[in-house]
Amino acid sequence: MHLSHAPDAPAAEQTDFATFLKADIRVGTIVSVEPFPEARKPSYRLRIDLGPAIGEKKSSAQIVANYAPEDLQGRQVAAVVNFPPRQIGPMMSEVLTLGFADENGEVVLFKPDKPVPNGSRLF
Repeated sequence: MHLSHAPDAPAAEQTDFATFLKADIRVGTIVSVEPFPEARKPSYRLRIDLGPAIGEKKSSAQIVANYAPEDLQGRQVAAVVNFPPRQIGPMMSEVLTLGFADENGEVVLFKPDKPVPNGSRLF
């Protein structure tokens, strides 16, 4: 199945709430950002504090077009925490950081509009 990120892509097929809840989406705070030159596409290595139940996790994020490292430190983001870890070059990405495509197809991070406790689950 191919997922399109374009704003004019058709809606995905219907699902139910129980299926939606299988994706465990939590909020966390970025605690460190490093360049990731070994990645195929320009990326950062992120370490995200996802609260006491989940802890700190690593993520690779293709967000260099819209963010400098100093813009990301301390920022809250949303991440899927229950996908299997994925090897990205020499690092193991443990969570999927979530975002939307802007008009150029570059990632804009998803975040709450007010601070919430790290580890809060999306519902």
